[in-house]
Amino acid sequence: MRVLVVSGSSGGHIFPALALVDALKDSCADLLLVLPKRSKDNNIPVGFAQIKYIHAAALSFNLSGRNIAGACSFLLGAWEGMLIILKFRPDVVVGFGSLNTVALIFWAWLFRIKTIIHEQNVIPGRANRLLAKLADRVAVSFSQTNKYLNISAKKIAVTGNPLRKDLILIDRKQALDFFKFKEGKFNILITGGSQGSVKLNSVCFEAITAYPKKDGLQLIHISGTRDYPRLKSKYGSLDLSCGLFEFFPAMQYAYSVADLVICRSGAATISELQKFRIPAILIPYPFAYGHQEANARILADAGAALIIKDEELSVEKLSDKLNVFLADPEKLEAMRQAYAQFSVPDASCLLAKEVLSLN
Repeated sequence: MRVLVVSGSSGGHIFPALALVDALKDSCADLLLVLPKRSKDNNIPVGFAQIKYIHAAALSFNLSGRNIAGACSFLLGAWEGMLIILKFRPDVVVGFGSLNTVALIFWAWLFRIKTIIHEQNVIPGRANRLLAKLADRVAVSFSQTNKYLNISAKKIAVTGNPLRKDLILIDRKQALDFFKFKEGKFNILITGGSQGSVKLNSVCFEAITAYPKKDGLQLIHISGTRDYPRLKSKYGSLDLSCGLFEFFPAMQYAYSVADLVICRSGAATISELQKFRIPAILIPYPFAYGHQEANARILADAGAALIIKDEELSVEKLSDKLNVFLADPEKLEAMRQAYAQFSVPDASCLLAKEVLSLN
């Protein structure tokens, strides 16, 4: 069986695609991963699949020189995608969302090749809403997604969101030693997503600075590249145990030691919080059609997280929430127990089975 997997360039698309490719490696004769050219510099760690890169661009509904150039890049990528399909001759094409996947799923549909798409978020993106009509199967991370797809329920499979296989629970002492942290302190993980968030970084730093008992805290702060120098200087002036990172690939250690997470609410993050059962303060990214707020509601409605909207995020509001958590260990434990209502399937395995069933 020959499987072609196509993904956008963001981590939220690529990591699930990589997890699927890994799950399929022993069942397929040939695997091909197709990515946008801008992903070339990311050193994608795939030793068991071919990788091809095509032109891609973000498009909007306005007339501008940049958008015209983007349309040309998209059409070139569509042509490259057709040539790849004709040469590789896949049995199944799997799409992980973004505009980059549209052309390849369309060509597969036109050439009568079986197709399956995966939607990571609760609210499907525009590309997957369009492709759901063409695809033979639609895999979703959350059952709540079904109501946003105007297709037969028989086409939909709830698989969960494939996560990297190295995201496993680490022994707490080992995780503490990894960060050179002490036992008995309260550990907070702060992350603004793969690109970082200047606003979230700044408000979190100020809220931590304002907390009167900082000696009882230990921080893991993943800042993103652009904000790292500024925060390194600021944290250097505090007497506080803090691991500050531009990017942190070994998230299993951070999740295994965290008592509370302050973060955005991308689909992968929600799935990871469910797996590790960590209470969270979620600040959804305010754009991208409200995807992240809908994701955050999954945990907030279950009692496992609190939401602060981005436009309402302030030092005072975050400080109030932190004070509540730090003064009430029973509340944190109740939030952790709230995760018991979630089923956390082996999403990579379930999605791989859906792919293989199409042959």
